[in-house]
Amino acid sequence: MKWQIWLPLMLVGVMVILLTAQVRPARTQPTPPLSEWQVIDLTQPLTATMPIWPGDPEVEIQPWANYAEAGYFIHRITIGEHSGTHWGTPNTFITGATSAEQVPIEKLVAPAIVMDIRDQAAQDEDYRLSMGDVQAWEASNGQISPGSVVILLTGWQERWTNPTAFINQDEQGVMHWPGFSAEAVEFLVSERQIAGLGTDTHGADPGNDEVYGASSAIYAADGLILECLGGLDRLPVVGATVVVGGLPIQGGSGSPARVMAFLPA
Repeated sequence: MKWQIWLPLMLVGVMVILLTAQVRPARTQPTPPLSEWQVIDLTQPLTATMPIWPGDPEVEIQPWANYAEAGYFIHRITIGEHSGTHWGTPNTFITGATSAEQVPIEKLVAPAIVMDIRDQAAQDEDYRLSMGDVQAWEASNGQISPGSVVILLTGWQERWTNPTAFINQDEQGVMHWPGFSAEAVEFLVSERQIAGLGTDTHGADPGNDEVYGASSAIYAADGLILECLGGLDRLPVVGATVVVGGLPIQGGSGSPARVMAFLPA
């Protein structure tokens, strides 16, 4: 009977087709060349007159060698680890936690989530990002992906050239700027597994927060904090990738940084 001959041959043919389909490499979209990406600088200018946290080391930028005498030119700089656009590491608050040189390079590249609270901050300089704000953001933009850096756009970046307005101390010496609530960060860490926080102010916590609840929550999860960012109004609420440069200072609690965002053109 012919079917007794052809049936096994047909089955072999089907198996060959299936196996071929499994080993055939999947088609992927070609990676766009770098020239087709938009690169946004999120770094504030580093100057000797920029705003610094009260009590931190003064920033000094002084000529060290000049062309006439040495044939080349360099500066000597003195700066605190948390001055200028910078990132902080968990050992800032937690003894023995991850320090600057221990941060895996993969953690310095992450999807950026931007939450714009400029309207709220204009009404309340001590505004704290709430759970309601996070829920409203996700209702409009979708659930926050694990490994993201959640960045606050407060409007403080516009004050960078005015240190008095940026630090914003009252007569009692209390600083005032908006930030994250501890409750919101605890949710973002436990339920969304974020990798870090970012802000255009000098701290992830509101300036008048004396317990640093937001910073403590992200550091306890081995996350990073980016502070004194600029150019955040140029970012979309979702879709950018941040790349964080800095110094792997042995035992350091962070580093002044060059922070960039990449966007598909």
